[in-house]
Amino acid sequence: MAENRRLFFALTLPSEVQQQIIHWRAAQFPAEAGRPVAAANLHLTLAFLGDVSDEKRQALCRLAGRISQPGFTLQLDDAGQWLRSSVVWLGPRQAPRGLLQLANMLRSQAARSGCYQSPQPFHPHVTLYRNAIRSVSLPAPGFSWQFRVNEFSLYESLFEQGRTRYQALEHWSLTNKEE
Repeated sequence: MAENRRLFFALTLPSEVQQQIIHWRAAQFPAEAGRPVAAANLHLTLAFLGDVSDEKRQALCRLAGRISQPGFTLQLDDAGQWLRSSVVWLGPRQAPRGLLQLANMLRSQAARSGCYQSPQPFHPHVTLYRNAIRSVSLPAPGFSWQFRVNEFSLYESLFEQGRTRYQALEHWSLTNKEE
């Protein structure tokens, strides 16, 4: 019997943006702020799917392949902390319509396919720290990374040798039309 895989749809940050964020994070936060997310794991989750069978994964991939919408520009210019989940995050102050549409389509498809969907509304973010201390001082406004989003991916979350890493399994292009 095939085992389920822990999957999610996400946007990959360009590697240069990942590196800039890592350097910025090191300058903005004290070492004891929390458990930093590795540069290669920085991403923006669109829809968390949970543990998914291979059959369900294939069906979700077919549905994802039917999505037709233009690419969009994403700006990461806000930061915050969720005390309940002990997470420090980076995200857009104003989410672009294309991002919200893409996430809503993927979350709806996942829910209809019987995959777990959080009852929480979509809050686009990139996790910077897990297990963050409660008294993290957030950076002053004025930081910003902007990049073009032309594709989204299906990722698997793998836990190996005490570490989590994310592996892209499939990619889908967004059309090249402007917003």
